[in-house]
Amino acid sequence: MFRSVFTKYISAFMLINIVSILLSVTIITTLVNIYDENNKTRTLGNIAYTVSDYIVRDYPTSGEASFSDYLNHSVHLLKPVLNAMVASVDDVVLFIADGEGAVKLVGGSERSRDYTADADYIDESGSLRYPQSIVEQLTPAGKITLNGTLDGFFEEKHRVAIQPIAAKDGRLVGSVMATTSNSDMDELLESMIRTMVMSSLWLMLAALIAVYFITERLVSPLRSMSRAVKEFENGHFDVRVPESGNDEVAELAVAFNHMASTLQHSEETRRLFLANISHDLRTPMTTISGFIDMILQGTIPKEKVPHYLEVIRSEILRLSRLVSSLLDLTKIEAGERKFNKVPMDICEMGRQIIIASEKRLEEKQLDVQFDADRDNMYVNADVDAIHQVLYNLCDNAIKFSKTGGKYILSVHETGGKVTVSVFNEGVGIAPEDLPYVFDRFYKSDKSRGLDKTGVGLGLYISRTIIEAHDEQIRVESEYGQWCRFSFTLPKAPAPRQKGGEGET
Repeated sequence: MFRSVFTKYISAFMLINIVSILLSVTIITTLVNIYDENNKTRTLGNIAYTVSDYIVRDYPTSGEASFSDYLNHSVHLLKPVLNAMVASVDDVVLFIADGEGAVKLVGGSERSRDYTADADYIDESGSLRYPQSIVEQLTPAGKITLNGTLDGFFEEKHRVAIQPIAAKDGRLVGSVMATTSNSDMDELLESMIRTMVMSSLWLMLAALIAVYFITERLVSPLRSMSRAVKEFENGHFDVRVPESGNDEVAELAVAFNHMASTLQHSEETRRLFLANISHDLRTPMTTISGFIDMILQGTIPKEKVPHYLEVIRSEILRLSRLVSSLLDLTKIEAGERKFNKVPMDICEMGRQIIIASEKRLEEKQLDVQFDADRDNMYVNADVDAIHQVLYNLCDNAIKFSKTGGKYILSVHETGGKVTVSVFNEGVGIAPEDLPYVFDRFYKSDKSRGLDKTGVGLGLYISRTIIEAHDEQIRVESEYGQWCRFSFTLPKAPAPRQKGGEGET
């Protein structure tokens, strides 16, 4: 039921809103109740005290008349006083009782005249009496405040304030009880709760509709991505998700599509590599097998056997280079190739590579230039690894150069770095191929018109080696005109040389 993000989000939103409504209703009703209780208790206490104070001052000081007799003879005087006390306060009833709890006088609101629900509080003479629990609590100096039905004295809950009346000698002679019903507050609270709940429900409905559309907008791209991933599992890497907006979800969609493009390119590169590697393995093996069979069968004249053995040797070397590149790739990806960085003369290495390629340079009649700031420039690097990189770049430059074109190997110092560049005039690299030339198995010369022996690993291995030195390698090209590969290495101080009688 709660598996989808959409369902979880909506459920969490609804739960939070419901809890918030309940908490709001509880807190507001509690605060209103407390305020009403304190306000009414204070009002009832003031009324009860004022009435009791008036009675104490009016009660005969001689104490010869009993308090009950005093109340019986003063009804016509006290009644207007009681009514005047509660004239400005709604729904308040005043009870004046003697010291035994027998009610002698009732005044106040007409709404609460039906105040008792239990006949047990009517004595034999028909007089109303306080509950015994209240009588037991009365003391000359103790004011009582209560909230309830007073053991059935009232039909419904009332707030009650009882003020004792003491004679001059300190005796408890009576009490004044001011009370009011809670029904008005219950009605108010019921109306408040109903209003709050209804308004909250309408607001929650409006918010739910808004959240529905917002959540749908957030979740919809995720669903699209989920469907796209399932397509990827089936090998369909051309699936894309819609990109709309400029928020985080839109950024995720853009990143996802970029990843899909990368996966699609990687898959195409992998397929191309498998085709290339199959061709590169099958062709020399077929050649080797065919020539060996012909030699064994005597089909080839003896005087031509050395020539065909040389062809077989060339094909074997080709296979050896291919296997060596694959082994290098395996070691690099497994992190097993370690680099021993030492000071080395990059200029001397460049000169040696040019000399080693002299025959091929002459065959293409290239205009060779070696441009360096100094005859000897030292860098901190792994000698064998950098030789592999520089040789690969120089070999590619010769391979893709046009006959009679410029071929420039330059070494320049910039700050604490040494930049090595290999430039050639030739076919260059197409703009659409430039972002991928350093990817593994990628070959821009897909027709194999110029590159008949490569498998698309040399530049990938070169980039990996340079990045392992924490440096950068880059390519620039104008298609059909020229191409330049450059990489940087950290500058190193020239090693101290030993003189005839010691170090200098």
